[in-house]
Amino acid sequence: MVSEVLIYVPSIARFRQTYLEDRIAVAQLASFALTADIDRSVTPQIEQDFLDRAEIKAIVLKREEARTLILGENVGVTQEIKASFDLRNQTMMSSIVDAFTAMASPGRTIRVVAPALEDNKTLVDIVIDEEPLRMEMFSFSARVLWLSLLISAVTAGMVYFALHVLIVRPVRRLTENMVEFRNDPEGAGPDRKPEHRNDEIGIAQDEFAAMQGDLRLALKQKTRLAELGAAVSKINHDLRNILATAQLVSDRLAVSGDPETRRATPVLLRAIDRAILLCTQTLQFGKAHEQKPHRSMFSLRDLVSDVGTALGLGNDSIVVWENRVPGGLNISADHEQLFRVFMNLGRNAVEAIGDNSEGTIALSAATLANCVVVDFSDNGPGVPEAAQSRLFQAFKSSTKPSGTGLGLAIARDLVEAHGGLLTLHRTGESGATFRIELPTNILEMSGDENDQNARVG
Repeated sequence: MVSEVLIYVPSIARFRQTYLEDRIAVAQLASFALTADIDRSVTPQIEQDFLDRAEIKAIVLKREEARTLILGENVGVTQEIKASFDLRNQTMMSSIVDAFTAMASPGRTIRVVAPALEDNKTLVDIVIDEEPLRMEMFSFSARVLWLSLLISAVTAGMVYFALHVLIVRPVRRLTENMVEFRNDPEGAGPDRKPEHRNDEIGIAQDEFAAMQGDLRLALKQKTRLAELGAAVSKINHDLRNILATAQLVSDRLAVSGDPETRRATPVLLRAIDRAILLCTQTLQFGKAHEQKPHRSMFSLRDLVSDVGTALGLGNDSIVVWENRVPGGLNISADHEQLFRVFMNLGRNAVEAIGDNSEGTIALSAATLANCVVVDFSDNGPGVPEAAQSRLFQAFKSSTKPSGTGLGLAIARDLVEAHGGLLTLHRTGESGATFRIELPTNILEMSGDENDQNARVG
């Protein structure tokens, strides 16, 4: 509509200009006819009829300061003429102002002066009633208005259709999908075909679909975890009873007369004690947090040696367990939780190397300013690139169909409970190295540094 207004304003001025020029042309033709009538055969009645048909009151020709009345009464400059216009001096702005002035001034008689056709030396001076022009201008304005309304209606319809197809309908589908997802977040959801749009709405649809998939997967995992938690609670009760019985039997083994049995019994007892303690703390993991560490000062090298023994990695095993931790390095941490960390990392390393493959698992430690850095290395095939982004996520980080991915997740939680950090330090075809940083109280004591590379069983 704004565009139509900008077009209408000069158009109405041009319409008035053309109307006046047409009246000048008619007056000039009449003057030619009368000047050629030597016998004066044109009667006054014919002249008046001509003026009435041409809607002109008087015609005056002016040539070289001479004025000649051709038709009509000699009105001259009288009070009947309300305005005079010289078409020779018209500009666009003055034409616009004169046009709107004419529409606002009914019943005027005006005088119009313009040069004759093909004769700029002769001026045609006419007196006309402005009311017919005013009515024509209103009629022209009405036609422009109806045309503008038609164009605006068509344009509005096209814009509405375009907005409905490109914005309203996709947003409505997205909203319906949100409502359906809210009502049934774990459902499969409607089968909606992608629209392959690259604009903001297309990105929102794709991201919402991806978010739905991730949330549904997370909710299903939480549901399975809840069911698993209920089952573990039941199993835990019975398992503790079984372990209690095994503990009673192992106590008898400690007083056995067989030296080999007495030597292996302490390892068995510690394993059963850890199993009973783990059963007791199982439900703590179901509450989304581990038990707070109970710190004590102990030898890190001895702990690593115990882990190697618990994993069954000795001098006669295919996979070699190398304890490179300095003998005099004591650390303040939760002994059992750190044991679980190394056990989980050790099991993963053994699985990565393979049951029938020779390999080496090495643990080394170094003391920095405010923490101990432990590197857990193996010479297996390394961590696949596809698994690195979700390495410490439960039920997602495992690279084997039968794995759960809980080992690394539990190890990370236990290390973070100590205020530390567990990361994949390096990986490649030559193996992988996990780094543990524990910002705990560290006490370095004098010890034998010559046995750092000893292999323990």
